[in-house]
Amino acid sequence: MAAWLWRLEAADGSTAAGLTSPSHASQSDAESWLGEMWRELAAAGVARVTLVHDGDTVYGPMSLNE
Repeated sequence: MAAWLWRLEAADGSTAAGLTSPSHASQSDAESWLGEMWRELAAAGVARVTLVHDGDTVYGPMSLNE
C-alpha cells in the first residue's frame, strides 16, 4: 500500500526533533490530519511541512505560520 506522510521540519530545514508524521492511506487522510494537528505541530517547533508519497515530494515545503 502506498504511504502518504508529512516531513516535519524546523525553521532551518532540519527534521523536527522527536516528531514524526503517521503514515496515511490517502492524500486526503494526510491533509485532514495536518488540518487537525498543525497548531500543535507549530507549537512543538515545526516550522514547515512537505507532503511525501512513497518517498516522492508531492508539494511543499509549506509554512505552518499563521
